[in-house]
Amino acid sequence: MLQDTIEREIIVRAAKERVFDAIVNPEKIVAWFPNAIEGKLEAGERPIFDFGQDMKHQIFVVAIEPYEYFAYRWVPDSSKGFLGDVLAYPNTLVEFRLKEVPNGTLVMVKESGFASLPAQIAEQSFKGNSEGWEYMMGRLETLMAKG
Repeated sequence: MLQDTIEREIIVRAAKERVFDAIVNPEKIVAWFPNAIEGKLEAGERPIFDFGQDMKHQIFVVAIEPYEYFAYRWVPDSSKGFLGDVLAYPNTLVEFRLKEVPNGTLVMVKESGFASLPAQIAEQSFKGNSEGWEYMMGRLETLMAKG
């Protein structure tokens, strides 16, 4: 049976406000996640994450709670991007939660909804995104270590 959720956690030596800015500020998120962003990262918006090599993913921003939480929905498929109405297709929910800890900030990312994806992309998307979040969280950790 396919797992429904990917969860990753890292602790970075940075203030929660700085980490949050790196996640939701279009000028800063491109240092560790997509190569470029078209549009705004605000609740209700539908910006496009451009990962290069003709891999563009439209997202739907669900919520932004300053310094605590950022969530969006997208249609995962590692073989190609997706442009269109994210909410009209089976999608996953990506959530970032931040928590102050003694040595900095605990960054938790959770992507859920894989079990509801079409069978032909569910397993591949889960595997690709599991590896992808490991890689991307490592990039965020490196960025935060630069100070």
